[in-house]
Amino acid sequence: MNDMRTRRPASQPRATTITDVAREAHVSVASVSRVVNGHTNVTPETRQRIIEVIDRLRYVPHLTARSLITKRTHVIGVLLPDLHGEFFSELIRGIDSAAREQHLHLLLSSSHGDAAEMAAAIRAMRGRVEGLLVLAPELDAAGLAEIDAEVPAVFINSRVGDSVASLAIDSYGGARAMVRHLVARGHQAIAHVAGPADNFDSHERERGYRNELAASLPSARPLVIRGDFVETSGYAAGRELGAMTPRPDAVFAANDMMAIGCLAAFDALGIAVPGDIAVTGFDDIRLAAFVRPMLTTMRVPIVELGRAAVARLITEIASPETLPESSTRAAVTTFLPELVVRESCGAAKPHPQAVQRPSVRAGVHDEQPHHDNDSRIRGKLSQPAKPARSGRTAQASRRR
Repeated sequence: MNDMRTRRPASQPRATTITDVAREAHVSVASVSRVVNGHTNVTPETRQRIIEVIDRLRYVPHLTARSLITKRTHVIGVLLPDLHGEFFSELIRGIDSAAREQHLHLLLSSSHGDAAEMAAAIRAMRGRVEGLLVLAPELDAAGLAEIDAEVPAVFINSRVGDSVASLAIDSYGGARAMVRHLVARGHQAIAHVAGPADNFDSHERERGYRNELAASLPSARPLVIRGDFVETSGYAAGRELGAMTPRPDAVFAANDMMAIGCLAAFDALGIAVPGDIAVTGFDDIRLAAFVRPMLTTMRVPIVELGRAAVARLITEIASPETLPESSTRAAVTTFLPELVVRESCGAAKPHPQAVQRPSVRAGVHDEQPHHDNDSRIRGKLSQPAKPARSGRTAQASRRR
């Protein structure tokens, strides 16, 4: 009876081992190991024969055992505040495509916007990954201390300063560009639907709104309604703004989902957009081009951000000890958003041969023609190196 319990079922054949491959290819185990690990000291003929046997026997190297020998796991950890919504799916798409090009795999986890869960996820990844990509808008000094100094890490859009390797979106500059655009279109009373108070992106976009409003319309008073990055909060803000007397003539929402919520609220109230009020967002999610009116917004290059983060992490993994302190290792690489002008801001569609393209940074203008269906004001990447918000829950979107 005990023999029956320990006997291997006939339907589960024994896994192919490196010894099986060596025997079938008529070579030593060491030769197979060299081929599997990418070493070059094997003749082309022998290498080809071993590869053919590996394919025929469907041999899969034991990664755990292999990592003990090579000190490589070929896995990078990705820690995000949430996995739901187009912002994160686009970021993961960029990370994954760049990782696959380097034959790396991803170990993905979510902190759910909780510092304790983030710390637990980091501890669980220790010894399993060669490096970490961390997006944590709520990260503080205590959370940063959880990152093992011996594990290379790159931070994305996190409040970590310039002492560690990081990549960021210039939310502050993008917000200033949007307010400046609305002022240039003649809007005088501009309201802002902000994101959560404890979110880094939200803080920077509200700061940009306030500073540009003070610079461009010194006599105007800021009007900020707090949202949480989901369309329901945008809808509530739109209802509140629509009931005001006098009513603002433009609304800049901190992300597209809240802007779309505002559009729905104004439609329900019989307030015409852009005839009675302009509405703009931030992110340029795919839906922004399909709502009516089409949404003017700031485009964020999320896929490119993910790819650049992987490239930066690979550099960190390859030679962390050889990079001088003055190198780009401890610098912040900043992506500047791109203003995409559509219908909702009240702008007449500009001629495609003569479109203004000022930088997103205040006070800098660069007029050049742009050939496209939208009028776009493009920023630049500060160093060589479409986001969507889902309305599933307010808590989930707060992690953005």
